[in-house]
Amino acid sequence: MEPGLHVYGGDSRVGALTQRVSHLTALKVKGDTCRTLAIPSLLEIIRKEDVVLRAILTTHHHWDHARGNEELAQLLPGLQVFGADQRIGALTHKVTHGQELTFGAIRVRCLFTPCHTSGHMCYFMWEDDSPDAPALFSGDTLFVGGCGQFFEGTAEQMHTNLTQTLGTLPKDTKIFCGHECTVRNLKFALKVEPDNEMVKEKLAWAKQRDDDDLPTVPSTLQEEFLYNPFLRLTEEPVQRFTGRTEPVEVLRVLRSERDNFKKPKERPNPQAMLAFDWGLFAPFLEK
Repeated sequence: MEPGLHVYGGDSRVGALTQRVSHLTALKVKGDTCRTLAIPSLLEIIRKEDVVLRAILTTHHHWDHARGNEELAQLLPGLQVFGADQRIGALTHKVTHGQELTFGAIRVRCLFTPCHTSGHMCYFMWEDDSPDAPALFSGDTLFVGGCGQFFEGTAEQMHTNLTQTLGTLPKDTKIFCGHECTVRNLKFALKVEPDNEMVKEKLAWAKQRDDDDLPTVPSTLQEEFLYNPFLRLTEEPVQRFTGRTEPVEVLRVLRSERDNFKKPKERPNPQAMLAFDWGLFAPFLEK
């Protein structure tokens, strides 16, 4: 599988072009499949769809979310790259919390969610007078069944992110997160709440989707409140699991437990695993 882009589409006219190397978000891309694309293939689809890629919304600077920015910026002169962190490659427009952008009929509100990184930004998108549900591109802050690691922030920050910045969005908001780690997240959620029927149902569904090589993204915010332990900090079973009752402390313990959940004793070299995933070893494996 070559390095490229996952395409999640089919919801309104907002499509997520999420890159294996650099999870990018682009606008007005149609489709209802999940595919892996190299950048040349992405450009070919853009040509066939007769659309123009004018902007990239980058959630944070990590290489697996922003590494492809430079190449696309070189290939597409005038391409605008939005983000909140100067470490983002090819950044042309630094955005701030609450700032609103407009791309045709699509409106975007920037939601600052520092913690996973100090400059993490989520993007809430909608169209006025549209019957379609709004969408949240949550990067590595909110996942299906989980939340991001606290690499450059605190439990207090993530609590604000989840309960105030994101948790108060419309309940029908569709959550497009930056990684497909749903099954593992829900296995942890089941450990936290073994009697939660919604967790059991969602986990069974996610396992089947994985078996069928289909995406588990998006979910909805309303669904997340039913099975995502990081949004259920005041629920008695979650507090009992953590041994805490104060919500920030519940979150702190939850994240620590999730970090150590079924952690392998020896992790494979991440660069080697990435090269294998990209198919760089294929010539040596062919018979």
